[in-house]
Amino acid sequence: MKSLSRAGFTAALIALFASPAAAQDAPGWSFAIHGGAGVIERDSLTPEQDAAYRAALKRALDAGSAVLSGGGSALDAVQAAIEIMEDDPLFNAGRGAVFTAAGRNELDAAVMDGSDRTAGAVAGLTTTRHPIAAARAVMEQSPHVMLIGEGADTFAASVGLEQVDPSFFFTERRWQGLERALRQQNLPVPGRPEGAPSPQAAADLPAPPLNERKFGTVGAVALDSQGRLAAGTSTGGMTAKRWGRVGDVPVIGAGTYASNAEGCAVSATGDGEYFIRATVARDICARVGAWNALSSEERVQSMSDGYAEACGSGVDERGSICLWHPRRAEVQAARDEIADVEALGGSGGVIVMGLDGNPAFAMNTSGMYRGAVSSSQPARVAIYGDEDLRP
Repeated sequence: MKSLSRAGFTAALIALFASPAAAQDAPGWSFAIHGGAGVIERDSLTPEQDAAYRAALKRALDAGSAVLSGGGSALDAVQAAIEIMEDDPLFNAGRGAVFTAAGRNELDAAVMDGSDRTAGAVAGLTTTRHPIAAARAVMEQSPHVMLIGEGADTFAASVGLEQVDPSFFFTERRWQGLERALRQQNLPVPGRPEGAPSPQAAADLPAPPLNERKFGTVGAVALDSQGRLAAGTSTGGMTAKRWGRVGDVPVIGAGTYASNAEGCAVSATGDGEYFIRATVARDICARVGAWNALSSEERVQSMSDGYAEACGSGVDERGSICLWHPRRAEVQAARDEIADVEALGGSGGVIVMGLDGNPAFAMNTSGMYRGAVSSSQPARVAIYGDEDLRP
C-alpha cells in the first residue's frame, strides 16, 4: 500500500482548499444545547431517567428550532430553549436548582450577542422565574453587564419579568441532596423552606438521581439565518454553596461568550472556579478567531506541520499509513481549553458554535447532557461521553 508523504499530504490540502467543496454553504441556522456535564454513566440512570432526560433535551431543542426556523434571532432561540430547561426539575437551573447551605435557591445566568458583543449577567437571584430573561434584560435595558442579589431581582421586576415566591424553585430531590451534602460536611441542616410542598406532593415528578455527580448548568449556542451568533447559560450553582459563592456562568468570558468577529459562541459547564481561572469561553473564541484569521496558505502550512509532528514520514515501522487528520478549529479549540482546565485540576465540558453552523462538544467527564439541531439536520441528543448524537 502506498504511503502518504508530508509533501503528498500538503498537496492534498492545497487541492482541498482550491476546490468548490471547501466553500460549502453553512446551514441556514444551527443550534446546540447542554444540560450539564459530570459523572453521568449508564448505571447511574434508570431507563426512565435516561428517557426523561432525552425527552427534556428534545423539548429544549424544539423551542430553539421553532424560533430559528421561523427566521428568529439567535438570541431569541437561546432564551427560549434555556427557559424550557429552567422550568424543568431535571436540570439544575431555575425550578430544580440546587440549594445553598442556608436552604435557599440562588440563581445565576448570562447571555451574549455575538453580533455586537453586548452581554448581560445576573447572580444570586431568588425570585425571578427565568434568570436567562433577567440576564438579557440587563444587556438590553440597563447600562450594566452584571447585577447581583436583591438588586438584580428588583431590576428584573421593574422591567416586567415574572416574579415568583422562592418556594417555586423548590424540588424534593434537590432538598434531599442538600441534606445529604450537609451531613457529609458535618454542617447543620436548615429548616425546610416556608411554602415548600410536602415530600409526597413531588413523588410523581421527574427527578435526577439522588447521588447525582454532575455540574449543574444548562446552556445554548446558536447561529441564525442572518449569520448572528449568540450564547447563554443558566445555573443554580453548587449544592450547599456558602458565602454568596458565584461560579463561572455569569462571568462573561469564563462560562459564556460569543463573538461574530472571531466566529464563535460558547457555553460551558463544570468546576466554575477552574473555568474562571482558565477564561475558558473567551479563550476558545480567541483560538477559533486566530485560525479564522489565517490565509489559506497559512492554514495549509499549519496542518502540514501538524501532520509532520504526528506522523513523521507518514508510515510507521510496520509500513502502516498514519491516519492523522486535522480537526475543525472549534473542535480543537474546545478540546485544548478543556485540557487546560484539567491541568489546573478541574472538570467539565463546553459546547461551541462556529460560523459554519457545525457545533462542537468537548468534555473531560464521563457524560454531558447535550443536543443539536439545524436547518439541515433533525434534532439529535446524547448523554454519555462514548455516544454520538442521535435522534
